[in-house]
Amino acid sequence: MQETWRWFGPTDSISLKHIAQAGASGIVSALHEIPAGELWSEQDIRRQKDLIDSEGLTWSVIESIPVHNDIKARSGDYARMIENYRQSVINAGNVGIKTICYNFMPVVDWTRTNLNYSLPNGGQALRFEMADFAAYDIHVLNRPGAEGDYSQELLDKANARIKSLDDEQILQLERNIIAGLPGGEGSHDRGGIRKTIQLFNELGTDRLRENLFLFLREVVPAAESVGVKLCVHPDDPPFSLFGLPRVVSTADDARAMLAACPSPSNGLTMCAGSFGARGDNDLVAMCREFADRIYFVHLRNVIREADGSFYESDHLAGDNDMVGLIQALLEEESRRRKTGDGEEIPMRPDHGHLLADELKDGSSKPGYSYVGRLKGLAELRGVIHTLNSLGRF
Repeated sequence: MQETWRWFGPTDSISLKHIAQAGASGIVSALHEIPAGELWSEQDIRRQKDLIDSEGLTWSVIESIPVHNDIKARSGDYARMIENYRQSVINAGNVGIKTICYNFMPVVDWTRTNLNYSLPNGGQALRFEMADFAAYDIHVLNRPGAEGDYSQELLDKANARIKSLDDEQILQLERNIIAGLPGGEGSHDRGGIRKTIQLFNELGTDRLRENLFLFLREVVPAAESVGVKLCVHPDDPPFSLFGLPRVVSTADDARAMLAACPSPSNGLTMCAGSFGARGDNDLVAMCREFADRIYFVHLRNVIREADGSFYESDHLAGDNDMVGLIQALLEEESRRRKTGDGEEIPMRPDHGHLLADELKDGSSKPGYSYVGRLKGLAELRGVIHTLNSLGRF
């Protein structure tokens, strides 16, 4: 697999030189300054690509060209935004970037309740705590009907939890939860969030899924025309939040999405941490079933808890079979080499613990510390090297 690294552009505290020192050869990046729904010009894409090239690295994957909520709901200005998306894909392909990751999660991009969860070794991880989320949903956001989405046991925990928090702790919980809100999409205050949630709750799962299929039928032909592969990222976490519909959370969801648009340009990002936050997702089986449509891989691990809570563990120490997953991916790469069917699968060490001096530095984006990802990449590289050295591929 090609080792890649998420880079947030010229303002990232981690430089391209540091990424090269980590041993990665590919960059996963985006034009973060462009609001969701607006056009990515060929000139802007090329400028960032030239910067990456100048350090001897390759811009391997765009993550992401954001899909605006108007597109997901097929409301407002969605028609213009879809045309912008089509042209942005074409522009990326013309510049030579052939893999684009995106997601179809409504309202929130990813959600954690604690961005600095303390580990026994003194490091810090990202955590999703179901009782904290329910406390926010019911008692802070005051979403109508929220109580009906939780068990009595969780309601009791949420009630106790909210009583234990002071005003500053409640605001911190809110900041953590809305950290995954996409930029440039209107209000992030409670009223704006409630209004957008209501829009998608009224839309429902079936219509959101159909809107995903319509989006693919409109955009995939543009990707085909320039040899680009689109790969959807699973929901994170892969279950309903705020009562919102989810359409890329399970093997059945992936199966339906790939069947609805069977083009080779319509594929999947295998995010082990996202799919793996559900105990009923068999990652190795999913990887083998969807192997020829997996174009990008996020490798991270989680430790799950009975009520749906989880936290991000060391890359090789969680509940997911990381070695089995990597073996399945290497088997697919071997098949591709033998048939001439594509190149290496780009993978990146997704997220990393906050460790050492970075605990005090304060410059790292949540989950994107240098030392933590360096540690994860080294561990994953060791697994890949060991499996390859056995001569099976």
